[in-house]
Amino acid sequence: MKGRNSYYRRDAMYEMRLRAYAKVNLGLDVLRRREDGYHEVKMVMQTVGIYDNLCLKRVRSPGIRVATNLFYLPENENNLVYQAAKLLMDEFGLPGGIFIDLQKRIPVAAGMAGGSSDAAAVLYGMNQMYRLRLPKRELMKRGVRLGADVPYCIMRGTALAEGIGEELTPLPPAPDCHVLIAKPPISVSTKFVYENLKLDEMLAHPQIDLVVKGIRDQDLPGMASHMGNVLESVTIPHYPVIAQIKEEMVRGGALQAMMSGSGPTVFGLFEDEGLAKQACQKILDGGLAKQVYVTEMFNVRS
Repeated sequence: MKGRNSYYRRDAMYEMRLRAYAKVNLGLDVLRRREDGYHEVKMVMQTVGIYDNLCLKRVRSPGIRVATNLFYLPENENNLVYQAAKLLMDEFGLPGGIFIDLQKRIPVAAGMAGGSSDAAAVLYGMNQMYRLRLPKRELMKRGVRLGADVPYCIMRGTALAEGIGEELTPLPPAPDCHVLIAKPPISVSTKFVYENLKLDEMLAHPQIDLVVKGIRDQDLPGMASHMGNVLESVTIPHYPVIAQIKEEMVRGGALQAMMSGSGPTVFGLFEDEGLAKQACQKILDGGLAKQVYVTEMFNVRS
């Protein structure tokens, strides 16, 4: 359900149903490794139209209970939705308990911020249900305690992210296009990717400022031509299927195709929906990925 407020609720006091949207990186550069071990980044974040469904219910018995549709996801304090609920319950001494039903549709461990988006939805939903009246900026401050991507997932839309990803500058909506997303059946460790990134050996970096210019100018081909992800230099040599998917998308008519985050998900931008659907089918037929979707940019902020 889209609209001015793209989260939607049935009963603002006792039950709320929400959508937690995925993201891709239209550009990702790593500037340096800090003394604390974190990496400073400069990237363009974009919400896309794939989402998880969450239902929050206030209950009388104290505590937090989580249920999911995937057997391998934790339903305890190891799940970010649990941590998000606990953060607000502890800070504000909220009465009773809460039940969180999480129906995952965003690919897991895919570089699409699915877990961060779920946590952001819980923060948003509980703020409404318990009438905490926290402005978005305050929710974002709390979100960064859960993960660097959570503040962006509260903001959503198109944004420039700097620092460790928490310094956000809203941008105009990215040019409309069709987005083909494919997650190959592999798992990539974000820690491994960053630990093996050789910044001193990098000969070229993505031109993030030109990606931003393309967005501001509503120039889709110009934006696409400057997109890039420095983390591909680590991930692709270990997982060649990522390069194969990128090549298939470009052969199929994508203006650009690249890996999102630390991978393994690949996305391509298409002006023509028919070409995107044809490329989707070729990726499925070729066995390169089973989780393949055609969607669009999602630029409604709430």
